[in-house]
Amino acid sequence: MPLNLCDYENRTRDAIKAFWKTRDDAKRKQKESGKTDQGERAGVTGGKNMDGFSSLVVDLVKANGLPGADIHQQRAVLTLPGYFRPTKLWDLLVIDKGRLIAAVEFKSHIGPSFGNNFNNRTEEAIGTSHDLWTAYREGAFGEQERPFVGWLMVVEDAPGSRKPVKDKSPHFPVFPDFVGASYLKRYDILCQKLAMEQLYTSAAIIATPRSAAMNGAYSELSSMTGLRSFVASLAGHIAAEAAR
Repeated sequence: MPLNLCDYENRTRDAIKAFWKTRDDAKRKQKESGKTDQGERAGVTGGKNMDGFSSLVVDLVKANGLPGADIHQQRAVLTLPGYFRPTKLWDLLVIDKGRLIAAVEFKSHIGPSFGNNFNNRTEEAIGTSHDLWTAYREGAFGEQERPFVGWLMVVEDAPGSRKPVKDKSPHFPVFPDFVGASYLKRYDILCQKLAMEQLYTSAAIIATPRSAAMNGAYSELSSMTGLRSFVASLAGHIAAEAAR
């Protein structure tokens, strides 16, 4: 039976439009209420800006063989046990008959600051997956097959994320693939390595300009980290679990 990718391209364009609209609405409401979030943070603390992507994942689960699975999206039921810490709060969990089927993180990075935030996102991605897989190894989820662990990143397509970046490493050289790489390229490299090192089943990045609030425009950095790869990987995992 072929995998159902749920018209992900059109769904993604809709998700991008909602992403920018939700951010703009949150900033406007904070300004009207007199709250003090600074700059782009106002668009994040309003929440729900990645709901379109979450909805796509929900439909992928239902369409590929697990319509009765428990899909958790509410904060109170999104924690999983960790190994280096007691628990970790995820963005979406899929649980079927007591088995952890999937755990997904949705992240975004909007300018103008890309440097420090890139490092923070990188450390967060690596630490989160290492903690989960160690907990899995130690039996935190019982005896079961490896779950799908996904990381989906939306980054603003802007001059600041596209321009080459210089690094200082006075003692030893940085790896060649990072030399002169923009922050978008660095995210692409990060996602490729997260998947190659099996820290995530699939890690994807898409770039979108602020003007995409009107048309949902986005671009992918490579086939390995593109949305089709992410969506197909998740759909395939769900179908395999349904067949057990």
